[in-house]
Amino acid sequence: MSTRIEAPKREKVSTNNQAIFDNLKDKLGFVPNLYASYAHNETALEDYLTLQNRKSTLKAKEREVINLVVSQVNECAYCLAAHTAIGKMNGFSDEQVLEIRTGTVSFDTKLNALANYVKNSVINRSKPSQQVVDQLFEAGYDKANLVDIIMVIGDKMISNFIHGTTQVPVDFPAAPALEEAVV
Repeated sequence: MSTRIEAPKREKVSTNNQAIFDNLKDKLGFVPNLYASYAHNETALEDYLTLQNRKSTLKAKEREVINLVVSQVNECAYCLAAHTAIGKMNGFSDEQVLEIRTGTVSFDTKLNALANYVKNSVINRSKPSQQVVDQLFEAGYDKANLVDIIMVIGDKMISNFIHGTTQVPVDFPAAPALEEAVV
């Protein structure tokens, strides 16, 4: 037997989640399937959005570097599609988004240290090498930034796991595959 986990429709979720769906539709024009998946639980969608929108010492571009690298390491097609679009909205070019996904950022040394740290942390299951930690601090990040970086990694891991299990349809333009795009 195979259990299919679909993104619930508005009429199938709690009143609280319906209000969040309405707010998302007003802001984004639609309710992303991944967000809808959280609404299978009474509080998870609100909790996740609170985590995602928390105050941070990181700039939007830095958060997108983290989102793209984590999603690439975890091969999350949904999050790669969404954060490719968001990364471009935050000023990255198509080529830069592809490069960021590899865990290397040749066009910005500080973002490069961030990408290297994130990739190393995720690949090594929360145990980065001392070298990438040192490089992160040498690039100008501090301990408060480090905590925020880890919070964003955790945020993205949650979404990667939700999509990895549900496999809800991706409702953003597909992100190009790295092997097709990087020659």
